[in-house]
Amino acid sequence: MKTKVFIDGSEGTTGLRINERFQKRDDIELLHISPELRKDPEERRKLINASDITFLCLPDEAARESAALAGNADVVIIDASTAHRTEEGWAYGFPELSDAHRNAIQGGKRIAVPGCYATGFISLVYPLIKGGILSADYPVSSFAISGYSGAGKKTIAAYESADRPGELSAGREYALTQQHKHLKEMKKITGLTRTPLFSPIIDDYYSGMVVSVPLYADMLDRTATPESLLNYYAAYYKDKRFIRVSAADDETAASGFLAGNGLSGWDGLKIYVTGNEERIIVSSQFDNLGKGASGAAIQCMNIVLGCDEAKGLDL
Repeated sequence: MKTKVFIDGSEGTTGLRINERFQKRDDIELLHISPELRKDPEERRKLINASDITFLCLPDEAARESAALAGNADVVIIDASTAHRTEEGWAYGFPELSDAHRNAIQGGKRIAVPGCYATGFISLVYPLIKGGILSADYPVSSFAISGYSGAGKKTIAAYESADRPGELSAGREYALTQQHKHLKEMKKITGLTRTPLFSPIIDDYYSGMVVSVPLYADMLDRTATPESLLNYYAAYYKDKRFIRVSAADDETAASGFLAGNGLSGWDGLKIYVTGNEERIIVSSQFDNLGKGASGAAIQCMNIVLGCDEAKGLDL
């Protein structure tokens, strides 16, 4: 029997990508809403409750409204918005972090897909705190670069316009007030006691991102070098198909550059450790539309269904 799936917000970037990924799957029956009724609460209520799994690809307030429409206790809600990522009763959709995270997804009815920047940051910081390498009160800072596809339809249109302003041809730092919407989950999920300093940059390419966290070796709770941290990450994420850890002589890191779009189109995430014995930089490279959005959402669905975790995804 096919799994009935409804995508609430199927016209947005994440919704469109999820829909595209289902076109080659024969185990999914998509429930469609008439375009003129896509904002009608009663029609959405009907489709949500008729589904086995509903994806919410909506602005935060709309996602909260849709979640409240689910009266059928058997419906699994997978929310790609920011709305529920730190809410009690919602599983955080990052199964590689721990067995507890995976089990919560597997048995959960309410699952929040991590934010793209948060995915990169948490993949690096959570294991370090868990392993007693980084203290929870370390003054963590992070910088990141991303393609413009994660910024929504209006921004995508601006970047792809023939008469766009010249400033869009350069990287642009933003979230200058230190109020980026992913900070809340970055702090809570890792267990940090301080909100991180976070400086993201949007650049003139479509998809892919690199998130980096600089560390002073003498401020860590355990002695660490780039090589020892690589070994630690490799052990932590052993047998995790969606997470790869670079080798000490990785060609990309050895070139001196980590390209933001280096893993565009791939649904996994790769970790690098660079620097020296005094100052270390840990970095994650992935596709903001893959492991950072629609790919992670489908991975969570596959775990719920008990099928191949990578089904329909590019690894």
